[in-house]
Amino acid sequence: MNLKSFFFFVFLSANVFSQTGSLLTKKIDNKISKFDLQFNDAYSWLENLDSDEVKQWINNQNSISSTNYSKVKKKVSTIEKLKIYNSETTGSVAINFKKGFKFYYSTINPKESPLLFLQRDENSKFVEVLNPNKVYKKKNVSIDDISNSLNSKYLSCALRVNGSDRLEVRFVDLNSNKMIKDSLTNVKFSNISWNKDEGVFYKLNINKRHFAKDSTYRVFYHKLNTSQSVDSLIFEGTDINSEISFFNDKSMFFLIEKNEKLFKKRYYYADLNKGKFELILFHEDFDNSFNFINYHKGRIYYSTKKYNWGEVRCFDLNNKEDDKQIIPQYYNNLLVDHDFTDKNIICQYKTQGKTYLSVYDYDGKFIKKIQAPEGSNITYSDFDEKENDLYFNIDSYTNPRKNFKINLSKENAILLNPNEEVVYDYQDFQVKCISFKNRENIDIPITVVYKKNIKFDGSTPCLLEAYGGFGLISSAHYDNSLLNFINKGGVYAFAEIRGGGEKGNDWHKKGSGLNKINGLNDFIDASEFLIKEKYTNPQKLAITGGSHGGLVVGYALTERPDLYKLALPKVGVFDMMIAHKYTVGRYHLDEFGDPEKETGFKSLFSYSPLHKIKDNINYPTTIIFTADNDDRVPPLHSYKFAATLQNREAQKNPVFLVTKKNLGHYGGNTYHKSVEEDAEFYDYLIYYLMKQ
Repeated sequence: MNLKSFFFFVFLSANVFSQTGSLLTKKIDNKISKFDLQFNDAYSWLENLDSDEVKQWINNQNSISSTNYSKVKKKVSTIEKLKIYNSETTGSVAINFKKGFKFYYSTINPKESPLLFLQRDENSKFVEVLNPNKVYKKKNVSIDDISNSLNSKYLSCALRVNGSDRLEVRFVDLNSNKMIKDSLTNVKFSNISWNKDEGVFYKLNINKRHFAKDSTYRVFYHKLNTSQSVDSLIFEGTDINSEISFFNDKSMFFLIEKNEKLFKKRYYYADLNKGKFELILFHEDFDNSFNFINYHKGRIYYSTKKYNWGEVRCFDLNNKEDDKQIIPQYYNNLLVDHDFTDKNIICQYKTQGKTYLSVYDYDGKFIKKIQAPEGSNITYSDFDEKENDLYFNIDSYTNPRKNFKINLSKENAILLNPNEEVVYDYQDFQVKCISFKNRENIDIPITVVYKKNIKFDGSTPCLLEAYGGFGLISSAHYDNSLLNFINKGGVYAFAEIRGGGEKGNDWHKKGSGLNKINGLNDFIDASEFLIKEKYTNPQKLAITGGSHGGLVVGYALTERPDLYKLALPKVGVFDMMIAHKYTVGRYHLDEFGDPEKETGFKSLFSYSPLHKIKDNINYPTTIIFTADNDDRVPPLHSYKFAATLQNREAQKNPVFLVTKKNLGHYGGNTYHKSVEEDAEFYDYLIYYLMKQ
């Protein structure tokens, strides 16, 4: 830091609090005019995330938010209670079944990342197979994903370091339970696909700057027990900025390329049994309606956007005319996911308030339906072909995850973790899955969770959340922190607004691109519904959402500040004028609109939270959460949004910025950090909404 900057910050330290108790931030005029619209990007200097000045600004912001949080904790502190609840909720431990093995994660030292353990069969003990804390001894690290080789000789483990999307892949020999020397770095937005037991396919990122526009254009093949430096380049998409995905089965490799210049997708395959690796084009998609699902015994399984609720079709890889429907669309039953075993297709469906699994054979013959209780979410885990056993999980907002198996020839499922300790009497809670009419008279699904003895007279503290983007389909999930808030008399509501995928492709389409405003307004309508039906009132209503959900909160906060007491956006997108210039933004022009085109630019500007802030409005109390290593949604969005909200004379309610250090888009890597983040969020929520 130069001498001038040093004295600037010494001055700020002496005058650090404005009327809102927040840090004053310098403005530098940066007048922008585009498509007949003008605005002053006065805090664009905060985009320089590597500068000492910005780093010092972040430290000062954190100092103020930390001081405030210390005051909050004198009144409200939930961390010790959450630790106890988490330790007792044994059923919430995620168990993964992969090719006959059972894996689970467990924390021995709360300040370290969870370790990976393996059980070879139900009668053997769990043994440690990977301790990420030994790989990175002085960094936050978590296990992002694991994948078995074809015959389960090896296990690939993708490690997320300091929360970054750029991963390192390490390998474990499952015969000895020891790591081998191989290491793959700069792996990004990539699954790890095994070529038998010999090696893996992966995508390599070549960004030189951490927050630069993403450049993951290449696919490589790594042969085990060799150096990454000699890996083979399988596909090169740099010249046309290709968005690439891939997967393979036992003998076939498939690659999907979204061509940015030609506005179409290309689908390739390669036969892994042949000596020479050769990609062969087998399909081109010009309208983005083709969804490649799977390959099985010479046939391509896919769905199209022609059927909104989802179907499964297939055609012969060597004869596209040999096309047939396997599983038809079921109206109002959304096909959420599908998994393929050697003999069966397992489909996960969602209706309003209910989820279930349906099992079919490859001719589309129905075999079995497994229904989850209302308000719960069921997910497929694995299938034991030899025993004909299907493994699945069920959880909900009010019940921790439970692991089951069921034999397809029998009626009843077997609970695999029956000795769960009880934290709450889960019968005391109500999950209500209903709909409300929005301003266009469209039914918007909303889930409301509360304690059964609550009387709704408009005085109840309420937390409303939504995501509403990218066609993502919401699902119920258990969280001790949330249930603690509900147990204290709070209400939680999740709105399935347009832009998500909860009602199929059309639901997403009606809330994306130039229609993005529809979903944002749905969230405001959800707020008004909760107030009108006396679930809460504007002095007791808080809103939250992460990532795209942060955009939803930012819009609602700036569009209808009269509806809310508290806003708690997390890693949000707030400056829509620059989102495409950083990290993954280039992939999202379809979702948000293209700012280089007049219609796209004006649409983005109309709902961009940063640009909707007005000088004469006192916005609700706002705590903005972000992470300094977030290379999914760069923290500069939160920095500029916080500075703009804070630096206005009309702002009397406090606005705080909380920047987590050495963490990324997904938050805490260790159990200790995760529970700290949860406690901080809910401490703020309880402090501002509930009487102390």
